[in-house]
Amino acid sequence: MAFRSNGTVWTDWHGKMRERLKTLWDLFSIFFKIGLFTFGGGIAMLPILEKELSEKHGWTTSDELLDYFAIGQATPGIIAVNVATFVGHKKAGILGACLSTFGMVFPSIIIITVIAKCIANFSEIIWVQKALRGINVAVAAILTVAVYKFAKKSVKSVFGFVLLQISFVLIFVFKVNTVYVIFGSAILGVILAACRGEFKKKALPAEGEASHD
Repeated sequence: MAFRSNGTVWTDWHGKMRERLKTLWDLFSIFFKIGLFTFGGGIAMLPILEKELSEKHGWTTSDELLDYFAIGQATPGIIAVNVATFVGHKKAGILGACLSTFGMVFPSIIIITVIAKCIANFSEIIWVQKALRGINVAVAAILTVAVYKFAKKSVKSVFGFVLLQISFVLIFVFKVNTVYVIFGSAILGVILAACRGEFKKKALPAEGEASHD
């Protein structure tokens, strides 16, 4: 009986390890693919991230992905890399976060290292110049679509629309640093939620459950 019990424990442990290793490999390989085939970085990666992470694999919802982007914008580092870290941590803890982050940046390390070897002549090649111009136009289109989708999903109230207009004017007209705009918007969001009593609303169910017990 003891032998069979140990065998069952071993089988369960082996199955969990295989599942975990598969999850870690999926995180690395998928973010490697995203980092390899996505140009533009940042918000330009939103469409492919949403397709791969939300629609195809179901690792995160569209709203969660937008939250990750918002946090990634407000924290140091590249937005897409930060998002990879968040998703990896959600799926497989610290090791998942590390592998997802490495998978996202590894293609860039390879490509930049190769280009650096011949950078003196690389930028002077005619077909490279033409290709980069085409890529720039495509990235501009991707950014336009991504910004539109991002705004459509994020701006859901009059307050959000007004804040969008004010932020645009501050950044585009008055050249205010985006860091101040981001943190200012975060503070306004917290103040508005407090004025509406939204924090108390979330606390009520917990108090009700406590009193019921």
